[in-house]
Amino acid sequence: MAEYAQKRLVRKLDLERLLSTVQVNPAPKVALEQYTTSESIAATMLYIAAYTNNDVMGKCVLDLGCGTGRLSLGAAFLGAKTVLGVDIDKTALKIATANSRNIGLTANTVWVNGDISTVNFCCCFDTVLQNPPFGVQTRNADRAFLVKALASGKMIYSLHSHPQVDKRFISMLKSSGTGLFEVQPSVFLKRFIEQHGGMVRAVYAMLMTIPKMFDFHKKVSHDFVVDLYVIESGFYK
Repeated sequence: MAEYAQKRLVRKLDLERLLSTVQVNPAPKVALEQYTTSESIAATMLYIAAYTNNDVMGKCVLDLGCGTGRLSLGAAFLGAKTVLGVDIDKTALKIATANSRNIGLTANTVWVNGDISTVNFCCCFDTVLQNPPFGVQTRNADRAFLVKALASGKMIYSLHSHPQVDKRFISMLKSSGTGLFEVQPSVFLKRFIEQHGGMVRAVYAMLMTIPKMFDFHKKVSHDFVVDLYVIESGFYK
């Protein structure tokens, strides 16, 4: 497939179809909380960044904890100038590299193997995308990602666990036409972000569904709510 980047509005359905072709990690690691971002969540996240806030087309994008490249490749497809994907897992990055070749997006994607705490970025990114570990295995694991994102880019789009488990709210999300609701930020996350020079511009609650991936999972699939934080960094003002 020829190299390409979109210069026009892409239908969300077409974006989801492209994202569905991205091969996922066949052997995810529990300790790293390697849950694949679903096509629906990734497409919604990218759509908000690209078409609500104009933070993708022609921009330099950083994907922290990129995994096999779903968010990175979606951003490249939507017209990002360059996309740098960073992940500690060499296997995931090999798959990301293969995905970029298969889809035809090698010209504007770069992959770096490393822990986010040890990777130093020499330039300011316009946009940071990330689906960090939620802290199930390591408490507050998402905080390190937020600190790195706030120090690396102007606008941050970051997924975090919703502070409450509410079956009624899940039902509302399932029956809604848009699949998301704008909600208030977690008091603790808002305070943490502000302490590190950022400002929460919006928070969108979305329904995430993941299949059974590990032995300790009891159900065939699991529904839960994730919050997409749209954050402006004050670091580069």
